Amino acid sequence: MRKLTAIAVLLTGTIIGVGCDQGSEDPIRIGAFVSATGPASLLGDPELKTLEMYVEKINAEGGVLGRELELIHYDDGGRASEARRYANRLLRSDNVDFLIGGTTTGTTMAAVPLAERSEIPFISMAGAIEITEPVRDWVFKTPQTDRMAAERILQDMQNEGIERIGLISGTDSFGRSGREQTKEIAADYGIEIVADRTYGPDDTDMTSQLTRINNNDEVEAIFNFGFGQGPAIVTRNYEHLGIDLPLYQSHGVASDRFLELVGSAGEGVRLPASPLLVPDALPDDDPQKAVVQGYKQEYEQRWEESVSTFGGYAYDALMLAVAAMERAGSAEPAQVRDALEQTEDFAGVTGIFNITPEDHNGLEPESFRLLEVRDGRWELID
Repeated sequence: MRKLTAIAVLLTGTIIGVGCDQGSEDPIRIGAFVSATGPASLLGDPELKTLEMYVEKINAEGGVLGRELELIHYDDGGRASEARRYANRLLRSDNVDFLIGGTTTGTTMAAVPLAERSEIPFISMAGAIEITEPVRDWVFKTPQTDRMAAERILQDMQNEGIERIGLISGTDSFGRSGREQTKEIAADYGIEIVADRTYGPDDTDMTSQLTRINNNDEVEAIFNFGFGQGPAIVTRNYEHLGIDLPLYQSHGVASDRFLELVGSAGEGVRLPASPLLVPDALPDDDPQKAVVQGYKQEYEQRWEESVSTFGGYAYDALMLAVAAMERAGSAEPAQVRDALEQTEDFAGVTGIFNITPEDHNGLEPESFRLLEVRDGRWELID
């Protein structure tokens, strides 16, 4: 755990320049494109607020390498075409030194070729495994992959003696990839998918899909893979239909906002998430405890709203970039990219990152904590 001391320094708010780009006092330009509005605003809004807050904080405390950070950001509205347009603007016109963005898998993948061609480090905040597998030289990501989420859920189902499940998922890039990953590995956990239904991003009622799944007498539990409003609608329809089966959700709904949207319908729902939703439940010797408690306190004090794991993805992206610059002693893109690949035991909000040339995510499935909704609150199960 050699790097935890350095990260603790970052979290106390004292960011110390260990080196400096010689002869340059220009700001280090951080480019960001997020879905602050539109169907993915539940994710993108806290991401943007996090980036704004911590860029201000870092600059107030001396910047990075003796230089201020300049955040240049655009709202893509959740549209891949807009994400590509804004990413192109950030790279070609705004001349950013580092790129953070892609609230969703679709908006991320639209920008990946541009970052690769421009040779600018790019950290995504989206979940699909295709972002970092296969490894691309300039592309990294902070959330766990959808495959890891599926592994965590299927492991719990196996522990609960569940053998046959119904799968329901969104047709967006995140839901589609999560569905594919779940189907690919379910048999590894002795689980058979006996019902498989999908819903579109604009659907406002999933009663038909859930009824078909529930009418299959073999189904012992239901797993929904999606983000945004879709999973909340699934959960409310689930309660309305009186379905008496365990309901699992993916990490795409890991926020207090989901609890607000589903109300009593969420009781008993299980999902994998970062410990940010239950920071006080962590043991004192957990290296993430101080990180998640600090982020939660600062975010909620600044914005007067509940923290979410999605904002945590942005926090980790920015702090990983800052730590890489500090280690490299430079904001030069190639040096920062190389430094990112040397990230060891970085205690972030999402997990402990160990990024290598072969792994541009750097997280393990165990970084997920299994949570359950009890009495309208998140409770740590495992």
